[in-house]
Amino acid sequence: MLTHDGTIVIVGGSIAGVTAAEELRSAGHLGPIVMIDEQPHQPYARPPLSKAVLTGVDSVESVALSPLQDSALTHMSDQRVVDVSIEGSAVILASGDRIRFDGLVIASGARPITMADLGRNPDGVPEKVLRTVDDARAIRDALATASSVIVIGGGILGMELASAAVEAGARTVVVSNEPPMRRQCGPFVSALVQRRAEARGVEFLIHPDGARLVTNGSTPGVDTGGSTITAELIVTAVGDSPNVDWLITSGLADRRGVQVDSRCRVTPTIVAAGDITTHGPSRRRHPHWSAAIDQGRTAARALVLGDAASGLHARPYFWTDQFGLALKMSGDMPFDGSSTVIEGSLDEFSALVQFSSDDGPVGALSLNRRVPMSRLHRIAAPSRTTSEEVRT
Repeated sequence: MLTHDGTIVIVGGSIAGVTAAEELRSAGHLGPIVMIDEQPHQPYARPPLSKAVLTGVDSVESVALSPLQDSALTHMSDQRVVDVSIEGSAVILASGDRIRFDGLVIASGARPITMADLGRNPDGVPEKVLRTVDDARAIRDALATASSVIVIGGGILGMELASAAVEAGARTVVVSNEPPMRRQCGPFVSALVQRRAEARGVEFLIHPDGARLVTNGSTPGVDTGGSTITAELIVTAVGDSPNVDWLITSGLADRRGVQVDSRCRVTPTIVAAGDITTHGPSRRRHPHWSAAIDQGRTAARALVLGDAASGLHARPYFWTDQFGLALKMSGDMPFDGSSTVIEGSLDEFSALVQFSSDDGPVGALSLNRRVPMSRLHRIAAPSRTTSEEVRT
């Protein structure tokens, strides 16, 4: 815990960082707040980038978050933090400038993993990724002219990209090492999404050993182990990696992320929130928008209130829009247990589904229905109110 008039530095302009800044004031912090963000833009919401922005329903400008009305907050955009000195209580910028802190919020997020990162792009085939506003703009512009698209990765983001490609009129192939969204959401949701995507014309190539980017003449392609497919546009969505380079030498993080306790603390004066954090003995990450908000609030209050602050209450929740499906999920994902339709009809793609294990309800899915988040949480009724991943 620190004094109420100390300087707090927030590294990262993500929703976790912005939420932390707001919550610091609510918790009673009166001192200066400095937010340092590598992005050249004002803070913005990322979920719409792969949904309404990519399809052109919303503009890029629409994702901007409301500016923080705080005269004692300094927002330093387009500034990269390269190191942190725990002994000197300062972060070091790429420019060489040092910004001193009394408290530090680590919210530097994650970056997309590319096929090149995995050693599967020996020819240097151009591959697009989606993480930032600029990424979304580049992919949207490319979809306007591409007649064929290959999406590498069948996770949530990969399937949203495939949906946008289909909507743009492109022949779309998803290359993945497992069925779509299986690892994140479980077999029920995976089968539902695959059936809908195939009905919209998506072709799936499931290759457990992974794929490799190649060139076929001047056309980029994907080698799936003996056969090669080509497309005008290749988009990679094979996961992300925590932005920890600036933390490694300090010992505050390893390549898996920043391990935090039940109050999102790393030390009494250093906290972390968002995609960069890992939780519990399993070192599990929760790279979802709602988790980043919950963690940002928890981390900020821990920094101001110390042990008097409440621990993180995990309420897993996320949503995705793809292929005409509005999916909202709450609970301990992936859902591997039994499923019960409690309202509506799956055949009509409008239903409310509850998932259960031997110990009782563990999750809920809303499919194309207007269901308040609070009700979805109640239906999910997780068997433990705070998951083991956020206990100490």
